[in-house]
Amino acid sequence: MRVNAVIVAAGEGKRMGANVPKPFLPLGGRPLILHTLSRFATSQVRKLVLVAAAGDISRYPKLIQSDPQLSGLEFVFQAGGPRRQDSVRHGLSRLDPDCEVVVIHDGARPFVAPEIIDRCVEAAFREGAVVVGVPVSSTVKVVSSSRRVKETPPRDRLWEIQTPQAFQTEIIREAFRKASRKDTDVTDDATLVERLGRSVAVLEGMRTNIKITVPEDLLFAEALLRKGLAP
Repeated sequence: MRVNAVIVAAGEGKRMGANVPKPFLPLGGRPLILHTLSRFATSQVRKLVLVAAAGDISRYPKLIQSDPQLSGLEFVFQAGGPRRQDSVRHGLSRLDPDCEVVVIHDGARPFVAPEIIDRCVEAAFREGAVVVGVPVSSTVKVVSSSRRVKETPPRDRLWEIQTPQAFQTEIIREAFRKASRKDTDVTDDATLVERLGRSVAVLEGMRTNIKITVPEDLLFAEALLRKGLAP
């Protein structure tokens, strides 16, 4: 089975409030993006399409060559777009012609476990589409634009969805083709597959698979590393 991955690292990271682009922020003495990429080194994925901000692409080849953990991986670099889904679409255009399953992962999730990546690949090969998530632990309320509670959905049916998300290649390409015709705007790749009327399987992941979005997330990630709790 031929498997590629699209790593999305083209966002501006404005909520971090840092002068350094988010992928290059130091985490445990290494740039954040290297933590993410190295998680794929021991998975069955051998080719990674790294989608980055156009102005940052030239920095990546030397950075990746400096990390011996990444020597067994093939990299392709692709400029991103104005929205996350545009960046993913650009990444999908760089897959191998014979790619059967594609894994899509946020570059800002540095602690994804390699076994989770492989479980996603196998599930996508069987099911067509799969996402990783964890059951929500807090009460979630639907709130109106005027800040009034409209609904409190049952917590036992709510999951916080993470990445990786994995798909049979033709399914996710069909989903993006349909989205481009309708100018659909989503924050989650699986949503586009759902709109095709296809079923999406859910695998339970890990709460340590955090996304670095605000400065507090980086502090938490550092604590996980110090205590040896990152998978």
